[in-house]
Amino acid sequence: MNAAQRRGRRIMMTDAERDAYLTEQRTCRVATVSPEGMPHVAALWFVWDGSSLWLYSLVRSLRWSQLRHTPKAAVVVDDGVEYGELRGVELCGEVSFVGEVPRTGRDCAELAAPEKLFAAKYFGLDSLPHDERHAWIRLTPQAVRSWDFTKLSGPV
Repeated sequence: MNAAQRRGRRIMMTDAERDAYLTEQRTCRVATVSPEGMPHVAALWFVWDGSSLWLYSLVRSLRWSQLRHTPKAAVVVDDGVEYGELRGVELCGEVSFVGEVPRTGRDCAELAAPEKLFAAKYFGLDSLPHDERHAWIRLTPQAVRSWDFTKLSGPV
């Protein structure tokens, strides 16, 4: 194993660290691609349920139309200002669309948990108000990469 691989493993988050980090962070950046191959990155609120990232997206957004055409995304959640503070998680994979489009609040057992998490995290509420402009995208990652430079000690 070379030095870069050892360093990469040293700064990687554990599953528990990753879950806690994704639960506390508020904004992610979602990367999609157009049918012509043009990339698009946009900030979005999200919730993490321990196995999937749930994105509550406007259905009249470029992100939504690109994911409808090519249902694959890369999402980055990161923070830190100084080099030794940088932390983040990248999640990549195929997305699925869950519930009605746009979301009106019709019963959907699969959305009960993410909507409760989202309502509490962003609005301090027990249930999510539906504006009939958003709908749910679930990313169950096929690849996850993480880094936590606070684990580095000494010269880099």
